[in-house]
Amino acid sequence: MKVVYQICCGVDVHKKFLVATIITTTKGVQPHYQKKRFSTFNTELTRFVEWLKENNCADVCMESTGKYWVPVYNILEMHGIRTTIANPKWVKAVKGNKDDTKDSKWIGDLFRLGLVPGSFIPKKEFRVLREFTRYRYKLTSMKSSEKNRFQNAFTVCNVALDAVVTDMFGVSASSITEYLISSETFDEEYCKSLLRGSLKKKAETVIDSIQGYCIESEQKQRIQFVRKHLDFLENEISQVDMVIDSMVEKHEGLISLLCTIPGVSRNSAVTIISEIGNDMSQFGSSKRLCCWAGLTPGNNESAGKKKSVKIARAGVYLKPALVEVAHAAIKAKESPYYRIKYEKIAKRRGKKRAVIAIARMILTAIFKMISTGEVWNPTDLIKFDMPDELKQQQIQKQISQALSFLKKQGIPVG
Repeated sequence: MKVVYQICCGVDVHKKFLVATIITTTKGVQPHYQKKRFSTFNTELTRFVEWLKENNCADVCMESTGKYWVPVYNILEMHGIRTTIANPKWVKAVKGNKDDTKDSKWIGDLFRLGLVPGSFIPKKEFRVLREFTRYRYKLTSMKSSEKNRFQNAFTVCNVALDAVVTDMFGVSASSITEYLISSETFDEEYCKSLLRGSLKKKAETVIDSIQGYCIESEQKQRIQFVRKHLDFLENEISQVDMVIDSMVEKHEGLISLLCTIPGVSRNSAVTIISEIGNDMSQFGSSKRLCCWAGLTPGNNESAGKKKSVKIARAGVYLKPALVEVAHAAIKAKESPYYRIKYEKIAKRRGKKRAVIAIARMILTAIFKMISTGEVWNPTDLIKFDMPDELKQQQIQKQISQALSFLKKQGIPVG
């Protein structure tokens, strides 16, 4: 078997320490091992880097154990050492014959022979941006939970207002819920005066949904706590958005480019960029990007029998964002492109598989757009039902793109 790295290092990372094994191949394939243990404090990590440089080791491989690999990766990246982060399933040792020293040796042996595929690690600026977008996602999830908790608090108090109004946090609904919390008695005429817009026509139904409610003083306090927490979360999200906007100022052109795709909002575009970065050469092809995002079917066959081919659990943050974009693209009024494709697939494969298929199409388009800098303009767009004016615009776009491509190739265009 061919040795890919003559000098490399396998690292087994833990919370408080790491075990490193430098493997040197001098003649043939017989390796020489040097093992050492370091603390995960910065001073010790600096000693680890110096030890690597003393042994002329510029290639390191370690598995992605929780978040413990990140401080080690930061120090190695700072000193220009090429670091490969491996998925644990690719470097897992056999049970019953493993310890910290053997694990680092096993990782190094696999890496030395080129048997460890590296995980995608974006640049530092995108890693920091990703921390903010993921934190925003968590805050938004907490906000949705608090909204449900607020609504359920009234349901258990015999208030069926959510069965009448479409939004429990609208102007009229908020006025009524605030009145129910603050008032000790129920004034039917005053409640009717709080209604606004189209809800005035449902005044009698609204009163019927409230009549006979029973909210204890302790329950009112709990509802107020929930409401305060909800206001706090909304304020936090707005502040996080301000920081994110300042961080993506240099990428406004790329964000605007992605927003040309039907269903892609600014927040969605920022989330996608934070997850995949702006350099598509790291993935090589759109197929590998979709596989990394967990949008491709699995490959599980044994003894001629095909087993489960469900999509992978990868893309914990990217996949939900793309599925959300896919749902929006299906309902987009400005272009029926993805809606027609969705309907065709849904007839054969079902709605859930169709949504995943649309998400993969969108990610494939994103890969191509970031790679070439072209706006969203699928080659088969003119085949769909569109007004004649839009069809002519699409044809002109395709002609101009074809001419620019020919010019780049050095072919004279008359």
